[in-house]
Amino acid sequence: MAAEIYMPKNGMDMTEGTLIRWLKEVGEPVEAGEAIMEIETDKVTMEAEAPASGTLLQKLYEEGAVVPVLSVLGWIGQPGEMIPASPISQTKKPSQADTPAMYQVAVVGGGPAGYVAAIRAAQLGARVVLFEKDTLGGTCLNRGCIPTKTLLKTAEYLRHIQGAAARGIIVDGSAHVDMPAAIKEKDRVVKTLTDGVASLLRSNGVTVVKGKARLQAAGQLLCDGKPYTAESIILCGGSKPVKLPIPGAESAHVLTSTDILNLRELPAKLCIIGGGVIGCEFASIFQAFGSQVTIVEKLDRLMAPMDKDISKELERCLRRDGAAVHLQEGVQEIVENPDGRLTVVTDHLRIECDKVLLSIGRVSDLECLGDLAGEIRTEQGRIAVDGAMQTSLKNVYACGDVNGQAMLAHAAFRMGEIAAENCVTGKIQSCSLKYVPSVLYTSPEAACVGLTEEQACRQYPGGILVGRFPFSANSRAVASGERDGFVKVIAEKSYGELLGVHIIGGLASEMIAEAAALMGAEIPIQEIVSTLIHSHPSYSEAFAEACGNALGSCIHLPPKQ
Repeated sequence: MAAEIYMPKNGMDMTEGTLIRWLKEVGEPVEAGEAIMEIETDKVTMEAEAPASGTLLQKLYEEGAVVPVLSVLGWIGQPGEMIPASPISQTKKPSQADTPAMYQVAVVGGGPAGYVAAIRAAQLGARVVLFEKDTLGGTCLNRGCIPTKTLLKTAEYLRHIQGAAARGIIVDGSAHVDMPAAIKEKDRVVKTLTDGVASLLRSNGVTVVKGKARLQAAGQLLCDGKPYTAESIILCGGSKPVKLPIPGAESAHVLTSTDILNLRELPAKLCIIGGGVIGCEFASIFQAFGSQVTIVEKLDRLMAPMDKDISKELERCLRRDGAAVHLQEGVQEIVENPDGRLTVVTDHLRIECDKVLLSIGRVSDLECLGDLAGEIRTEQGRIAVDGAMQTSLKNVYACGDVNGQAMLAHAAFRMGEIAAENCVTGKIQSCSLKYVPSVLYTSPEAACVGLTEEQACRQYPGGILVGRFPFSANSRAVASGERDGFVKVIAEKSYGELLGVHIIGGLASEMIAEAAALMGAEIPIQEIVSTLIHSHPSYSEAFAEACGNALGSCIHLPPKQ
């Protein structure tokens, strides 16, 4: 008679375990006492032994399933032997090839929106499956936020070394970047964090399936030919780089933001097409590494979504550090010369370079819509959602870059949490993205939340207050040698409502959180000035000083004229 494979009970407090992986496939022989699977409890990861000799006849659970102790996981017996009816409920993640796997929540995409949604749904008690076609972590961890910030930190080290002599530090020899070593460190950081995401999903009992998942029908998904069903589906398909039909862009020397992250040889001359977040951050990296950087931007300023004053200061700093910036220049073609170098032909210029980076932006990736591409409403190439993150199809949600509301990882985190809670609890709540900060990790950093001065003037005809405080007057910034930049605040004139905060300078990425919290709490600018006491010396003092400047009470600046 076929022998049952149980989830073992290791300890009085153990109530369930996670099936990490099967060590045998169906049809393979197995000896009694041989390791047949790997399981994880809240205390330990261990191998479980086969209860008998024979052939693995059937697996009842997929890898990643969280299973109560003493539940039957599979059967061992002789080939062709009949298997008794299983006493467990088959609503628990069956793996029979002819039965679609059933889940309460299915998440497509393992990026910031997807993995957070999956974990939150699991925390609320749902049976969850997450599909990822590539590596967990999505663009952010693998090809965006994390690898670029790792390289930016390397660039920061170089800048500090170059400025060390002014502080009495003697550096013998020249400091320069070892590109293979820099890329190796970037890869190490990325792997550490993607492995961490995998561990979090596993510890929360989320089943992870590698493959391309697409909607097949309401409540149904197809992943690499295998069907899955779920009560609710959360689409987190992410985004992909914009491709413009520029003649010559097919050259091997024309790179995407993904390609340049694996560059093993430093280009002597790098031309960056696009002056947005991606372009400016890579300009900051390669400028510090030693490349001669040229930025070509079709609009009249860098980082057009940010406040004009931030754009001007960013451009000034990039130019001062050696970058060439050409605004209002459209690219006509990219010519590959006989010597392998490139010529970027713009409206008015011919720019010679070794490599070109195309960084024109990203668009939502709608591949996950599959057979329902015509049924789920989209707007301007993005999946349309309401405040609850629900699409036009009931029980189908869309979060992160795929809905295009705020193409930022931290916004995706919040969207994923809200969608998961709405799926599992049924208590519909809205996701507010009003005070989501945006950050540019250049040198110096820039960050903003709320309205720009132009937007505030249009929306508040009754008048606004504008306050500024330069880091050149901030004692911590001066002591640290980071005098560039300023804090700019915008408030409504009558009641002092804080409408926007814009920072360029040291630690802008950290400082912006305080402003976002105060705006979310609707603290008027008068209360900020009268109640906040920052530590001294600190960069954050500049925020309070800027608020005081808006009210005419700034201590560390001369009176407004």
